[in-house]
Amino acid sequence: MLDTVKPSLAGYFEGTNPTPPTHLGTRYDASGNFLLEPGNTVVCHLVEGTPSYDAVIGVRQRMLAMPDADRLAFTPISSLHMTLFQGIIEYRRRLPYWPSDVPLDTGIDDMTRLYVERLQGFEEHGPFKVKTVEVLPTGLTVAGATEEDRRILKAWRDALSAPFGYRHPDHDTYVFHITFAYQVRRLADARAAAWRELFDDCLSFLEREAPVIELRPPAFCSFKDMKHFEELLVLE
Repeated sequence: MLDTVKPSLAGYFEGTNPTPPTHLGTRYDASGNFLLEPGNTVVCHLVEGTPSYDAVIGVRQRMLAMPDADRLAFTPISSLHMTLFQGIIEYRRRLPYWPSDVPLDTGIDDMTRLYVERLQGFEEHGPFKVKTVEVLPTGLTVAGATEEDRRILKAWRDALSAPFGYRHPDHDTYVFHITFAYQVRRLADARAAAWRELFDDCLSFLEREAPVIELRPPAFCSFKDMKHFEELLVLE
């Protein structure tokens, strides 16, 4: 059945990726309960009450309705966002995921306060629009809706690397996404065709009903786990 799955989906199925999910045991447990994993980040939350918001929630609900959706740990709707730039996080205390001029054992709350200070007067790089590229078991991959939007997104990320004090190895190739869920268990190979059909239908639906996903302005946020991202400083 796996011959029906695109290469980009192969990592989500038992037959092609039997290894445990990356964040299992640190971000969430085997029952799908989210664990403490404090950090900070720059995200754009969805704009509630818009047609694109309703469309995205509709796709999430369709995934939840799948009979094997219990293999996924879904985050709350209120947490839905697109990460613009990854901040620091408790279980990633190493270079180049941490500023080289700050000790690696600095408390997360202290790091958040430091970044609030560093981001004062940050020069924003303008609004941008995003569109859905693909639907995955974990949510949506998105990209700038136009070449100009993609240029603006790059400008934001390049500029944010200065106050944050690092560039991750994937700084230039980072895939923007809106996470719905994390895998607790890989999907069964026999379910590949059903999931592929769902993803194809959902992508067509989003292209029709939400050609652009409306996002709030970028905001520096703190979090204790993946269930809530508290906006501390809006970068506009």
